[in-house]
Amino acid sequence: MSATVLPAAPRRLRIVILGLSITSSWGNGHATTYRSLMRALCRRGHEVLFLECDKPWYREHRDLRRPPFGTVRLYDDVVALRRRWRGELAEADLVILGSYVPDGIAVAMLIQQVARGVTAFYDIDTPVTMASLADGSCEYLRPELVPGFDLYLSFTGGPVLRQIERHYGAPAARALYCAVDPEHHKPGSAAEPCWALGYLGTYSADRQPVLDKLLCEPARRWPEARFAVAGPLYPGDLKWPENVERIEHVGPDRHAWFYGRQRFTLNVTRADMVRWGYSPSVRLFEAAACGVPIISDEWAGLATIFEPDREILVARNSGDVFRFTRETSDAERRQLALNARRRVLASHTAAHRAALLESYVEEVVAPSRPRKAAAREAACNSGSIAAFSGDEATDTPSRLKVSPPR
Repeated sequence: MSATVLPAAPRRLRIVILGLSITSSWGNGHATTYRSLMRALCRRGHEVLFLECDKPWYREHRDLRRPPFGTVRLYDDVVALRRRWRGELAEADLVILGSYVPDGIAVAMLIQQVARGVTAFYDIDTPVTMASLADGSCEYLRPELVPGFDLYLSFTGGPVLRQIERHYGAPAARALYCAVDPEHHKPGSAAEPCWALGYLGTYSADRQPVLDKLLCEPARRWPEARFAVAGPLYPGDLKWPENVERIEHVGPDRHAWFYGRQRFTLNVTRADMVRWGYSPSVRLFEAAACGVPIISDEWAGLATIFEPDREILVARNSGDVFRFTRETSDAERRQLALNARRRVLASHTAAHRAALLESYVEEVVAPSRPRKAAAREAACNSGSIAAFSGDEATDTPSRLKVSPPR
């Protein structure tokens, strides 16, 4: 099974990305996205420079010191950024500023002052950004800066794209979801999984009650089974069931190993992303690429990413999780995983996102081509690289269909 073959890049671009961190994945979901996207862009022939503000937390937890793709450089502050990298910002064909970049407002102003190519704001935290822009607390973006970016790239699709254009004046708000590199995330050994259900994610106070409901409660009801929760920053005073194994950190190079040891993996979405919907986690795509079946909480737009009951199981309460983990046959479980992996390879790889980004740049540099307004769906401009076709849920079977053995 291989990923979809994509058309060649329409032109070779010099790209500068300024993001929170690409060198450290500790407590930082941005790193995985930047790594896979940057690798894919380089493979498609683009020249990519990633600029990261050197901060103590990421400096002390670096797990990618010399990336085998593109160029990564650190800078101390905005003054140093302007002094050393002004020329590269000015000459780049595309400059992308990510959310949560330190001194992001000053960096955005610098980009809009000096960049002569296409400029984009890449919001990896769209629901958080929308809330903080509304109440004036956003530290990395101001409303008046939004119209100054040619593109507003959003981790969240759906209705929020229209709001970004209409309320904040973005010339073009476009969805650019996270993705997976199938060379680094693929099924591992055929060893029997040791955990009935596992979860990978950094601690979040708003997510913890859902994690307790969808993982800890089933673990309490099924003491003979083993469960696992991996990720940093969980408070030391949290009480876990005795059959839940806690793992402090699983680096990106070990994600496939972690997924491969689970019969099912759990996806839990942050509350603000549930409210907006259309916010798939990178863990969804990673798990599917690794061939592990997924149980997810419910949120609007999920059915546009994976087909419920065929590619993913949706749990509304602990009873659903208990039933899925106890009653799903091995044949059904394997078919669910296979269906999801096929969907990811067809629509959700980093190469798909890189090609989609290229199409967005073409919208800007080819003004004779009519530019679409943000639609309800996270619109894609090419059927060959579309992540999904619309926001409406697909017709789903009442029970998973298992293909006969070959």
